[in-house]
Amino acid sequence: MSEAMKLDIEAIMRQLPHRYPFLLVDRVLECLPGERITALKNVTYNEPFFPGHFPHRPVMPGVMLIEALAQTCGLLAFKTAGVVPDEQTRFYFVAIDKARFRKPVEPGDQVILKATLERSFKGIWKFQCVAEVGGAEVAAAEIMVAPESKGPARPGAER
Repeated sequence: MSEAMKLDIEAIMRQLPHRYPFLLVDRVLECLPGERITALKNVTYNEPFFPGHFPHRPVMPGVMLIEALAQTCGLLAFKTAGVVPDEQTRFYFVAIDKARFRKPVEPGDQVILKATLERSFKGIWKFQCVAEVGGAEVAAAEIMVAPESKGPARPGAER
């Protein structure tokens, strides 16, 4: 069993290619490579989506919660694979299943993002994910990510 690690924003930015306004993970509270990760997103009124979603009652879009969970999965995948990415290395979001949204996320909320590695098979990584605010589940999903393929095209496949 490996020891749990924490990541600050600088370490996160070394692992993920995302940048403002699309970097949605502020800190990793615990990461056990090959097992699970717990990260955090501080939601502020200054988020670029709030002026339009919605002007009279700001609510974090569900797709942004799913993206934050996918970024959390990417961090766990990189740490599990022992990969320090460069400009050519990516894990892409390839599937989402069983997404559920239970409660709105608003400015001032601190979202805890949790992902558990279910399996990795033929380069596709499957995670069980949950987002919580104040200990209550606000969203959940099964997410799959896969590394970018740089190999030759399959016979008959167009690139």
